[in-house]
Amino acid sequence: MPGDAHSIFRPLSAVKAVLFFRKRTVYKTVCLSLALLVAITVFQRSLTPSQFLQESPPPTFEPQKAQKPSGHLVNPNSFWKNLKDVVTPMPTVSRGPQAWDVTTTNCSANVNLTHQPWFQSLEPHFRQFLLYRHCRYFPMLLNHPEKCSGDVYLLVVVKSVITQHDRREAIRQTWGREQESAGRGRGAVRTLFLLGTAAKQEERVHYQQLLAYEDRLYGDILQWDFLDSFFNLTLKEIHFLKWFDIYCPNVRFIFKGDDDVFVNPTNLLEFLAYWRPQEDLFVGDVLKHARPIRRKDNKYYIPGVLYSKPSYPPYAGGGGFLMAGSLAHRLHHACDTLELYPIDDVFLGMCLEVLGVQPTAHEGFKTFGISRNRNSRMNKEPCFFRSMLVVHKLLPPELLAMWRLVHGNLTCSRKLQVL
Repeated sequence: MPGDAHSIFRPLSAVKAVLFFRKRTVYKTVCLSLALLVAITVFQRSLTPSQFLQESPPPTFEPQKAQKPSGHLVNPNSFWKNLKDVVTPMPTVSRGPQAWDVTTTNCSANVNLTHQPWFQSLEPHFRQFLLYRHCRYFPMLLNHPEKCSGDVYLLVVVKSVITQHDRREAIRQTWGREQESAGRGRGAVRTLFLLGTAAKQEERVHYQQLLAYEDRLYGDILQWDFLDSFFNLTLKEIHFLKWFDIYCPNVRFIFKGDDDVFVNPTNLLEFLAYWRPQEDLFVGDVLKHARPIRRKDNKYYIPGVLYSKPSYPPYAGGGGFLMAGSLAHRLHHACDTLELYPIDDVFLGMCLEVLGVQPTAHEGFKTFGISRNRNSRMNKEPCFFRSMLVVHKLLPPELLAMWRLVHGNLTCSRKLQVL
């Protein structure tokens, strides 16, 4: 009986349909819930969906690095070694501000110090330093963040003052000349000069106009709005480190020096071939167990109330030193934990001590001259300059003359090699 069969099975079909739609609704709900859970997890972990689905890479272990140069005189035949240059990408570092974030000078004297008996006994320049020591960062007047754009292997940074244009010009013509490639597939070599403002009020406007013109010609000056003075050299150190931390995430190495030194860029680059950017490289003419000078007639005199310890931590003479870019980022944050100290190279030694990093001494850095006897003929011998990395001190005419001798048809009776 077809009619009766149809009437019997129609309700069963309706029941199946209802169950089917209910199952599909539950399935959709489960899928949507799972998708929502995944999206929340991705958001919390700041991952892209593709990263979320990938497995974590297994840990890798670096092979033990080769022994570094000792810094002593060695067999000339073993000076330059044919090392396979491996360009290793810089590690990711936590980033702070993405631009210089100090736009106004809002700093008043710490008048609480004036009521202290020991404060009144200090010399005027020490009182001035302590009254404003808490003023750490100032606005930028000239900035060139593009110096760190692209693949930069070595950033050459030179401390200078606004009145010493002749020194900057001599450096641009010699060891500060920029290179598009450091050789062996390495990146560029770029140069910057670090300046404050003219110390004398009556000269400030005039020299600032000249500096602005110089910067339009060369585009290589970083300037901040603080007075250039001996005690403010420490400000120049921390301002550069902050600037570097903001604008230079991938620069591999830094050479930092004075504007009255001779530098051999070829030797610097050869030396750096031994190092990787991730290593704690800080090398120069290192002073260990140096004592604070207590004689008031000395330029580096420090009163006991400012530093009471018997000796300084190891530090590299400020005439010139090399450091790894990754270390410079960490050094910036370490320096921010310390009160400013009026001797800049000692202050950097204190910052290195915070990090537990020992500066490395090297025979090729002569920040007191090749011979400490200023009248020695060695201090004017180009064959010695050709083998060094950094020699202090030369004025512009001396620098230009020595550069021509070292890079001319120079014949030396014996070849001195310094690792």
